[in-house]
Amino acid sequence: MGSPCIGISHAKSHKSVIQTPAVNTQSSPLLVRAIGRWSLAALTVNSIIGSGVFGLPALVAGLVGTASPLAVLLAGAAMGVIISCFAEVASQFTEAGGPYLYARVAFGRLVGIQVGWMLWLVRLTAPAANADLFVTYLGEFWPHSTQPIPKLVILTLLIGLLALVNYLGVRQGTQISNIFTVAKLVPLAVVCFAGVFYLISAHRVIPATTSPANSASWFKAVLLLIFAYGGFEGALIPVGEAKDPRRDVTFALFAALLTCIVIYSVIQWMVVGVLPDSARSDRPLADVARVIMGHGGAVLIATGALVSVYGYLSANMLAVPRITFALADRGDFPALFAAVHRRYRTPHFSILVFALLTWLFALFGNFAWNVTLSAIARLFYYALVCAALPVLRKKQPGAAAFRLAGGPAFAVVGILICVVLLTRVDLSKSLVLVATVVAAVLNWLVVRRNGRMQTAAG
Repeated sequence: MGSPCIGISHAKSHKSVIQTPAVNTQSSPLLVRAIGRWSLAALTVNSIIGSGVFGLPALVAGLVGTASPLAVLLAGAAMGVIISCFAEVASQFTEAGGPYLYARVAFGRLVGIQVGWMLWLVRLTAPAANADLFVTYLGEFWPHSTQPIPKLVILTLLIGLLALVNYLGVRQGTQISNIFTVAKLVPLAVVCFAGVFYLISAHRVIPATTSPANSASWFKAVLLLIFAYGGFEGALIPVGEAKDPRRDVTFALFAALLTCIVIYSVIQWMVVGVLPDSARSDRPLADVARVIMGHGGAVLIATGALVSVYGYLSANMLAVPRITFALADRGDFPALFAAVHRRYRTPHFSILVFALLTWLFALFGNFAWNVTLSAIARLFYYALVCAALPVLRKKQPGAAAFRLAGGPAFAVVGILICVVLLTRVDLSKSLVLVATVVAAVLNWLVVRRNGRMQTAAG
């Protein structure tokens, strides 16, 4: 089930050709390949399921009523197109970087750096939004948690602990991610089984929607749900520390997609079946648990929400520092970000920088601002990775461990999905995105100039 546990991050498959040499020398410490197939699948689930599952069902029910479980399936199918493209593209690589690496090989250094910056922006803002939301959920148990000083202390402890664990080794970070994945799925599974039993045993019939939703409402519902399925790309970033990444990423992506489709569908079915006015519920899953399991069920879900949000943060603390590591490893970022700790074999500087930036975004940003930025940037590189599929088939024929039947057609559909969704997203935060694009271009100009100077000196 893969290569030996200890390996090197720069060991390239002969089918995965990276043109630019890595910055690290043979004397540098190397990353450890310690992430197995099931751990990679758990990391993918952990990267997808965050806070949305606890509040989104009410919003979707408000848009399309009792037909909302169908919207969950439609969104899952749409995301399945994009994930299928990712599966083929990702199966060609064995090194860290995820979408940055794919875009760089397919379209060149400039596009790769652009995607790297966008990816970094998404993976900074989404965890920061969840860290901020953790404090909000905690307010249900401790109202003072949202006040400035307690919030500062809580965020420092939350982020600092995860940074320390991941600093000390990728195995420890992977184990924490696995624990949180199980811990977030258990309460969801308990409520799902109890809800299904309740609906069947009570012979509850979901009433028909009184007024059929129009096409605009359906579009908004599917749009919200597609973002709920997003985040899977975070698990592809640290594959330089996976045991057999070319084969395991395909399994991890599809296993996570299937898991999320089942969980999201059952939850949506329960919400519209159990709650008489589900669209008006502020905490739909907690309200469902209260109806079918009493006060203890509501407490279970409230605790599950805290675990889920923190688990999502743990997945990103493991994955995101590998973005800047990968950029630096190929000479596209300051070399310090590619530093690997001699004892712990982790990209320690990148971990510390990510932890600090996440702490700042969570402390001074807000949930809506962070989520909007994340959504827009994510669609940008989803479309590029879909476009990379036919390009890489020509550049690296036969390199993919997983070959998607009808791949070019899937790529076109995936691109169209992203373009259509971009037309429906609030672009009021585009100034930050423009600044990110400008920073990436300046980054590219600097590394290109440095490369020319090194060539001239040589």
